[in-house]
Amino acid sequence: MIILLLVSVSCSSKQSNSHKYVSNNDTQKPCVFVSILPMKYFVERIAGECFDVQVLVGPGQSPATYEPTPRQMAKLNDAVVYFRIGVPFENVWLNRIANANPDMQVVDTRKDIELREISRHGHDKDSGAHEGNKDPHIWLSPSLVKYQARTICDALIEIAPAQRDEFDDGLTGFIEDLDNLSLEIKNTLSELKSRKFMVFHPSWGYFADEFNLEQIPIEIEGKEPGAKELSDIIDYAKKQNIKVIFTQAQFSQKSAKAIASQFNGKVIAIDPLDEDYINNLRKVANLFAGEIK
Repeated sequence: MIILLLVSVSCSSKQSNSHKYVSNNDTQKPCVFVSILPMKYFVERIAGECFDVQVLVGPGQSPATYEPTPRQMAKLNDAVVYFRIGVPFENVWLNRIANANPDMQVVDTRKDIELREISRHGHDKDSGAHEGNKDPHIWLSPSLVKYQARTICDALIEIAPAQRDEFDDGLTGFIEDLDNLSLEIKNTLSELKSRKFMVFHPSWGYFADEFNLEQIPIEIEGKEPGAKELSDIIDYAKKQNIKVIFTQAQFSQKSAKAIASQFNGKVIAIDPLDEDYINNLRKVANLFAGEIK
């Protein structure tokens, strides 16, 4: 009941000429935590300025190896809800985070989403998926983000029921933008002659599934290929006329450049963790349309 009262007070004053809500004192906004920057965007699209949305994994950091800072752990003690997404560091830290603040809700935004297996090297006929390891990168599919958005909205309504209409309006606008984005990307990629693209880290499987592409990963579970696998990758790239390796902005490009040099390819960094979600996916689609041959 204390949490509900705090949220009600924090959202009680409207911004003039805006559907967003602010408190009389910004320090009194109830705190919401998310794991990665795109989720911060999702929550703010639905909740406006009603909450102080904190993100753990900041720009340039990797959710595979991240460790919360002492300041973040202290701030988590004040959080009313934590929205998880399934990135690797959560498996190590989430129990500690939850135990430190038993009153905090933990909401899994993977609800109602069927997770795909992490892709192995797509050119390896005997490999298939890496059985038992689920791909956490669901936020890179606009269609799956709609499921996440509904889960987020439901949780926010439970915390602050007086703001249901505002949250529902935010959800409706966000879903409309996601639908438009999905259609735009399909149109952008419609003329591709090849549907295959090579990535160093297999982040883009859900994006590929939604837009009828095939992701060819080099790295699996953080491990670079051995000599035999590397030779196969280079031969495959030559046969498929692949000219680009897309890398994740948070990781070194050194190994990717060494591999690309073996088939006269180039390396382009794309960021799956950019907070400017819609513009970022639009940018990635345009890069794919221009670079995949």
